[in-house]
Amino acid sequence: MNKVAQVYEGKAKKVFSTEDPELLIVSYKDDATAFNGLKKGQIEGKGIINNRMSNILMDMLNKAGIPTHLVQELNERETLVRKVEIVPLEVIIRNIAAGSFAKRYGVTEGSPLKAPTLEFSYKNDDLGDPLINSYHVIALGLATQEEIDTIRDLAFRVNDELKRFWLSRGVTLVDFKIEFGRLADGTIILADEISPDTCRLWDSKTGNKLDKDRFRRDLGGVEEAYQEVMRRIESQV
Repeated sequence: MNKVAQVYEGKAKKVFSTEDPELLIVSYKDDATAFNGLKKGQIEGKGIINNRMSNILMDMLNKAGIPTHLVQELNERETLVRKVEIVPLEVIIRNIAAGSFAKRYGVTEGSPLKAPTLEFSYKNDDLGDPLINSYHVIALGLATQEEIDTIRDLAFRVNDELKRFWLSRGVTLVDFKIEFGRLADGTIILADEISPDTCRLWDSKTGNKLDKDRFRRDLGGVEEAYQEVMRRIESQV
């Protein structure tokens, strides 16, 4: 499958059309951003790690009955995926208080939540990806109630699978952001990526951060953290 034309470039990926109108090629970059693009940099090898990791996890979710856009990994940076219309919602699942959630509600970072919780953010860079509730989603025509229910159900199922996976690797899944898309027939499937860019991953014993927070917070050891997460995945795949 060959790239025909670039149809999109985001903060971390480029997307290309192919000879098949129902398939796209996603190419992962080493570019790193934080705070809605206000902080920019490079994480060497990030694109390779995020591509491979996303594909391993998406394949696992497919086998668990959670539909994803994954078709085939093409090379170390590129993957063939099903074309979707992205639902303009960032779907955030939290298991432990951290980041903006901890600040917003005055909760000590690292405090386990009594139950996993879900947040929607309106996927709009110009507005700063504001929090949005399901009533707003319907009122703005971003998704139907049926689609919201499907997304919510799939998101919590993703959480169950990922928590189990990471725990077996000595990693705590603190929170993560995922996105969903519509196929041509309207079916909702998981899209985008699952990586240290989109997940907070802490070493289960030490609490050491193994994700993009090392870049956001200038903690150093960013490349090493990404490599360590990848090492733990590949050691048991």
